[in-house]
Amino acid sequence: MQHQLISEQLNVLINCAGAEICSVKNKRGTEYIWGGNAQVWARHAPVLFPIVGRLKNDVYTFNGSVYHLGQHGFARDTPFELVKKNETSCVFELCATPETRRLYPFDFNLQIGYELKGSRIYCTYTIKNPSGKPLIFSIGAHPGFYCPLGAGEKFEDYYLEFEHDTFMKTILEAGLRLGTEKFHVADKKLFLSESLFDNDALVFENNQVNKVSLRSSRSGYAVTVGCAGWPYFGIWGKKGNSEFICLEPWYGIADKADASGALEQKTGIITLAPQKDFNCSFWMEML
Repeated sequence: MQHQLISEQLNVLINCAGAEICSVKNKRGTEYIWGGNAQVWARHAPVLFPIVGRLKNDVYTFNGSVYHLGQHGFARDTPFELVKKNETSCVFELCATPETRRLYPFDFNLQIGYELKGSRIYCTYTIKNPSGKPLIFSIGAHPGFYCPLGAGEKFEDYYLEFEHDTFMKTILEAGLRLGTEKFHVADKKLFLSESLFDNDALVFENNQVNKVSLRSSRSGYAVTVGCAGWPYFGIWGKKGNSEFICLEPWYGIADKADASGALEQKTGIITLAPQKDFNCSFWMEML
């Protein structure tokens, strides 16, 4: 089932499955969100919970037990309940069930809110710990955007615009972190190419990215993601792809190649005290 939000500038559709945005169109009818082509990448803008990235061997340990959990967790494949809605905003909710506890032995309440304001979508994640024990989790966003957006444009006509020109980029192998290396972009711009993701995603740790824009060098089309204070950021597209790109703010990150496997020792993991809430938000602007 889908729910619609409408503002003066945007028309948005959100699936109850995963509380995932599946369409964002402007008033000219331009579609910004990737259509979920199963032959390329079947998703649109999944929410990553209770982990971000890949676990070493797709397993973790907690309190002496071993749990199997696939990349990015289970929230993206789980139905949410719509708990609040008006014309320009809505809130979805996911709570722990016997099925989630087999993968993740915690009680939790995850609320995902969307609100339209002009050309922006504001996304808010609220995680509540209803139990008497600490809640251990990560959360992240994974929105995919069509690229190119304009008729007659090519993937290579687009570039990523950063706030800085030098970063430390994470080295990945089979989805796991090996270390970091210096990464430089000329004049704060990185032009896209089909080879950009030959070595997996571009991942930046330690609060290096607060805002990044995808811009056309031939037209006025642009997408900006703002995520001040988020500790990690990923940029991903299918290897050899020239149809879409994902701009991903994260509170969490993939395991190191030598990770212990203990959930409480996982890099970027958040520990939430009993009866407490965790809130984070980011925004996406479509021009």
